[in-house]
Amino acid sequence: MFLGIDIGTSSAKAVLTDVDGGVAAVASRPCSVSRPHPLWSEQEPEDWVAAAVAAVDELAARLPDAVGAVGGIGFSGQMHGAVLLGQDGRVLRPAIL
Repeated sequence: MFLGIDIGTSSAKAVLTDVDGGVAAVASRPCSVSRPHPLWSEQEPEDWVAAAVAAVDELAARLPDAVGAVGGIGFSGQMHGAVLLGQDGRVLRPAIL
């Protein structure tokens, strides 16, 4: 089995596929976008992580044996988002989209 995870601006998605590319299950969780000022778009990076984990947890609850048989993980994410980190590695503010 293979696990694919995609974090986009609208949702985090997870998919389980078999070695032939057949889809065994799909799960997703929404991600909200904040627009605090005109022409601004931001997201909380921690929300991306929580949404991705929740989607994978759903797959694990539905198909525990399949998730246990995962031999590879593919990951993709949105482009052009600025995540600003402090010297301690912690997120300083919402990600600028």
